[in-house]
Amino acid sequence: MSTILYFDCASGASGDMVLGALLDLGVPIEELRVALSGLLPEGVQLQATRVQRSGISATQFVVEDDAARAGTRHEHRGLSDIKARIGRTSLPEAVKTRAQALFDRLGAVEADIHGIPIERVHFHEVGALDSIVDIVGSVWAIHRLGVARIVASPLNTGSGTVATAHGRLPVPAPATLRLLEGVPIYSSGVEMELVTPTGALLVTGHAEAYGPLPAVRVLKTGYGAGGRDISGVANVLRAVLAEEGAGGDAMRVVVIECNIDDMNPQFFGGLMDRLYGAGALDVCYAPVQMKKNRPGTMVTIVAPVPRRDALLDVLFRETTTIGVRYHEADRACLAREWVSVATPFGPVRVKVASRNGAVVNAAPEYDDCAARAAEHGVAVKDVHAAAAGAYWLECQKESQGR
Repeated sequence: MSTILYFDCASGASGDMVLGALLDLGVPIEELRVALSGLLPEGVQLQATRVQRSGISATQFVVEDDAARAGTRHEHRGLSDIKARIGRTSLPEAVKTRAQALFDRLGAVEADIHGIPIERVHFHEVGALDSIVDIVGSVWAIHRLGVARIVASPLNTGSGTVATAHGRLPVPAPATLRLLEGVPIYSSGVEMELVTPTGALLVTGHAEAYGPLPAVRVLKTGYGAGGRDISGVANVLRAVLAEEGAGGDAMRVVVIECNIDDMNPQFFGGLMDRLYGAGALDVCYAPVQMKKNRPGTMVTIVAPVPRRDALLDVLFRETTTIGVRYHEADRACLAREWVSVATPFGPVRVKVASRNGAVVNAAPEYDDCAARAAEHGVAVKDVHAAAAGAYWLECQKESQGR
C-alpha cells in the first residue's frame, strides 16, 4: 500500500498551519526541535499547543523568539545566506534540496514582484526565522512521514485586504497569487487573508494534484490551527494520512485527447507548459496521419477528474482544435520516493519506485545529473552511471547488514 497525504485547505493555508497539521498527525515535536537545531539562533523555542477552533481541537505551532520580543533582533537575511545555512545542517539531503528549492522559488517571486534582482531579495530577521522554520520544518516533517505523494483541495484564499509593509493590498497578496498560478482557488467570502505566501509555497510545492479526497483508506487525521479563532469558521488546515491502492498509487483520472493538423508547431511547447500548469498529470504528443492525408499531432492528457474543465479551457483557448474526446479511467502507479546518494560529482537524487515494499526501479534525476556534469565538465551519462551505482551499492550494503 502506498501512503498519500491530503491537505484540505477549506480554511486556507499558512506555514504554521501546515506544520501544525503535520505535528498533529504524529510527527514528534522533540524530533523537529533536534532536526532544526542547527538553524535556530539562541533563545528561540518551538512550541506546539492544543487549541480550539470553532469546536475542533487542533495543534497550534508557534516560534517563540526572546530576542524578537525584546526588540533586539534587527538583522536581515539574504536568500543565499538562508540557503547556505540550510546546506550546513545535518538534515537529510532530500530535505535540504527541497527546502532550498522552495526558497529559490519564493525569492524569484519576490524579486519579480518588486522588480529587483534575486540577489537583492532579503527577508527581515523575524520573517526569515518564521519562514525557515515553517518551510524547512514542513519539508522535514513530510519526509519523516514517508508519504508517496501529496494531493490538495482547491485553496480558499479569503477576501478583502491585508496590511503589509507596502500598505494595504488586496487578498490574495501579490506573492501569494503568483505562487497560486495554475492552481484551483476560490473565496468563501471570509474577509481576511486565509492563504499566506508561505502556505501557498508549501502546498503548491508539494501537491501533485488538486481536487476532492481520492478513494483511500484513512489512517489518521491532523488539524493545524490558524492564529485566530474566527466566528463561524473552523480556522484549521486538515491533513489526512491515508493508504491509496494496493502496491502503488491508484486513482480515478480523466484521459483527454484531440487531433490537430492546422496549428503552428511552435505553439505546442507553450501548450504543454499551460496544460501542466492547469493540473495535468501527464501530457504527450504523437504524430498521426489525418484526413486529406495531412500529417497531424494527437494530444493526450491524463489528469485528475476535477481538472477536466480547466484543461478543456486551455485546449480550446490555446489550440486550433474544435472538438475533443475524453473518458475516465483508473490509474495505478508504483509507490515513489526520493533518495539522495553521494557521488564523486556531488549529491544526486534518485527516484525509487516500489510495489508491495519491493523496489522495482531506481532512476537518477536527470536535472541533478546535468547540473553535476556541468559543474565538473563531464558527460551526463557518467554522472548518471555513478548515481545508479551508488544507489545499488547502498542497497547491497543494507541487504548484507540484515
